[in-house]
Amino acid sequence: MKATFNFALCFVVIVVTGSVALCQEQGSAGVYNSGTETTVKGTIEQVKTAFLPGGGASAQAREESSGPMYVNLKTDSGTLAVFLGPSWFLESKGFKFAKGDQIEVTGSKLQDKDVIVAREVKRGDQTLVIRNAQGIPAWSGGR
Repeated sequence: MKATFNFALCFVVIVVTGSVALCQEQGSAGVYNSGTETTVKGTIEQVKTAFLPGGGASAQAREESSGPMYVNLKTDSGTLAVFLGPSWFLESKGFKFAKGDQIEVTGSKLQDKDVIVAREVKRGDQTLVIRNAQGIPAWSGGR
């Protein structure tokens, strides 16, 4: 599951940022780097689920996808793409995000891009833990 998500996240990063080199550099080490961890606060401008290759045009037209979910987050210093995780995982935790939600995100900022891979998201008094401190996704069973 982790390898599939890393591929999916790289695919989405390429689409959002246009950077193939970024994913090639991350390679098997994964996309989370605790050395670039940061915390930002902002307002969700848009919630999206990435459409992955092989998902089929009809599924995309119906906006059905189980690919990685991300939000565009407007902060005081600009707009960031924040990658949360697979939509099925977020739904299983009872978290739904909507335009206008105020959130605080702790995660790894990808090189010189306006992209963060979320480790933890706070909304009001709710906290969603997506990854552990080493960046291992909660849905992977710690592998």
